[in-house]
Amino acid sequence: MADGESLEDTKSTGAIADSENSLKHAANGDTHVPDSSDIIEADGPASKRLKLDPEETKSESQQGQSRERVRGCAPVKAEYLVLGEAGKEVDDDAAEASIATEDPVNGKPDARDSGGKKGKNRKKQGGQNQNRNYGHFEDALRLCNTVTYTNEFSPKPCKFGERCNMCHDIRKYLKEGRRGDLDTLGGKCPVFEKYGRCTAGWKCRFVKSHSDEVEREDGRKELILLQNSDSPEFEKDPDTRPGVVNVVTSDTKWDLSRRKVNFDKSEPYIKWLEKDTELTRKFFNLKKKEGDAQANADATAELRAQFVDPPLKPSEKRKIYFGKETPVLAPLTTQGNLPFRRLCSELGAQITYSEMAMGMPLVQGQKGEWALMKCHESETTSPRFTPKDGAVVEGYDNSKDLKFGAQISGNQPWVAMKATESLTRFLPHLRVVDLNCGCPIDLVYQSGAGSGLLDTPSKLEKIIRGMNIVSGEVPITAKLRTGVRDGKPTADKLIERLAFGGNEVRERLGAPGCAAITLHGRSRQQRYTKSANWSYIAECAALIKTYKDKKAELTDTAMDVDGSTQANTPDGKVYFIGNGDCYSHVDYFDHIDNAKVDTVMIARGAMVKPWIFEEIEKGQYLDKSASERLGYIEKFVRYGLEAWGSDEMGLGFTRRFLLEWLSFTHRYVPIGLLEHLPPSLNDRPPRYRGRNDLETLLASDNYKDWIKISEMFLGPAHPSFKFQPKHKSNSYEIEAEG
Repeated sequence: MADGESLEDTKSTGAIADSENSLKHAANGDTHVPDSSDIIEADGPASKRLKLDPEETKSESQQGQSRERVRGCAPVKAEYLVLGEAGKEVDDDAAEASIATEDPVNGKPDARDSGGKKGKNRKKQGGQNQNRNYGHFEDALRLCNTVTYTNEFSPKPCKFGERCNMCHDIRKYLKEGRRGDLDTLGGKCPVFEKYGRCTAGWKCRFVKSHSDEVEREDGRKELILLQNSDSPEFEKDPDTRPGVVNVVTSDTKWDLSRRKVNFDKSEPYIKWLEKDTELTRKFFNLKKKEGDAQANADATAELRAQFVDPPLKPSEKRKIYFGKETPVLAPLTTQGNLPFRRLCSELGAQITYSEMAMGMPLVQGQKGEWALMKCHESETTSPRFTPKDGAVVEGYDNSKDLKFGAQISGNQPWVAMKATESLTRFLPHLRVVDLNCGCPIDLVYQSGAGSGLLDTPSKLEKIIRGMNIVSGEVPITAKLRTGVRDGKPTADKLIERLAFGGNEVRERLGAPGCAAITLHGRSRQQRYTKSANWSYIAECAALIKTYKDKKAELTDTAMDVDGSTQANTPDGKVYFIGNGDCYSHVDYFDHIDNAKVDTVMIARGAMVKPWIFEEIEKGQYLDKSASERLGYIEKFVRYGLEAWGSDEMGLGFTRRFLLEWLSFTHRYVPIGLLEHLPPSLNDRPPRYRGRNDLETLLASDNYKDWIKISEMFLGPAHPSFKFQPKHKSNSYEIEAEG
């Protein structure tokens, strides 16, 4: 098992016992559930097999014979199939493009919903996942912060006095203003259990576990909050949580919003870039101009003389490392939240990334975008590093490296530069800043960001070069797709440009300084309709391996990049990471050995089974029991309550993101139920029953069952809570359920 706190079996089995009686759909069965992971060795990828006729497949299933593998269908053993029922189709394109227009975590409409258009002419968005909202989950009475964290007889003075419209009576609030205490998780507040003090105070839904009523000398009875004598003091900033780092203060965000922050690196470089871009435009227009050759030559020489060097040079970068022992958790929209990353890190993920943050809202100090930059202290530890054959990365100090990196998007150099300077200035724990050049969402693409940068290589180079100038010691990386359109890959040309710079500026400015490149083996147009193109990823990896020789050739004719600004590898090349459809340790090592990438970035595979990182570390399949999988759900809940709070709002956020995760993880088919290995991420299972009732429940694609799972740990949902799965248009409203 991966390092980390293990859950006691009694915690999970207790929750199971409370819920199993209410399961209407679960199949009855007495199959054995192991107490720990069953380990299944795999010889390697299964060979290609012919697609069988449905009637023939059905006949063989009924006879209990081993069936041939059918493309696109998970090969579930015949004894577990529920005949006559087909599994539901899942649309990962819809899931990726899903955006909540009223995001209660960010507290603002999503900036990506505007599509770059304003006013009456703005085109209404299509698609089933637009306008997703999650209702509201608040207390009936709002308790004033002046009494939230204090004992009953010692409230802090309220600056609004009698004009304050919030509740100041703790007893009234506990009786009328909130829902009752929860008895899940043993009735104990997970935050108080771990840290000896609760950040939610009287608002905690487990407040009975850390409060008491004492009688004073004058006979009065006072409600008091309990805390351990050695518990740490929590900051006054409400955004601060124990164990959470990279928290930007409210004052900093306010200064950004009021344009009071001085971008002393970005501003001079932006001014230089504007002039340089104008001179470059004139220069190339003059070269195309027909007329007096001597006059054109004189004008060209005059323009050449006007080019000047940039006002700043890149700082020396901290050295980073990507290798076979460092599987990467991809930046994930919505699901790449702090509790999920923390769980994956505990299970063996060596590199993690924030959700993609929009550059302009970061520069404007918007709370929601900066909240994406928070990370858990476990993500600030050093990744695994085991150099082999004496190949030591020049200048690399593993003790100074860390796991967490930030990903941003931007459609203009100045936006990306100011966002990068803000991140590197205000976030103390940052491995890299990654530029998203692959987001396929229409609203991002149409603004010129994300995959829109794939068609503008010159602008992309300017953005990377500018980010590298202003990022201080933090390296800059980029994540690409194969191209915008199917059958027309452009990544190979972009990779060369990011490695050496464009021909038009290479002699003057050298390489842009991109430390690592990740390539997702799909085009923007393709999305998830086909498998990732690992053959093309392998071609690009081979191309990068030739860059050492090409770099030596260019050194004689072009200004070579300053070595101190690069995250050096033993052979002097940029790191190259592959991404797409990795769902097992077999896939992972196959891509490293055959595609020759440095490591693999994992996205959907981690959402379906986060223990894929543990399988990679151990080099074997792990047949997780249903109780173990439920234990991971409990861990996610506990981590969510620590990150977002144990009050009504925190419970609502935790439930929302848990349901988002369950909309993916229910697709996991236990290894012990499969006839053929390795499993495929793009295979969809037929309807089947698990080895016990809980395993069947965890496989359900019915959102009502996901709600039941959440209620095992978070109790009944708030009356105003709503949930609409990304993959479907049906939704959950507690009123409709009675």
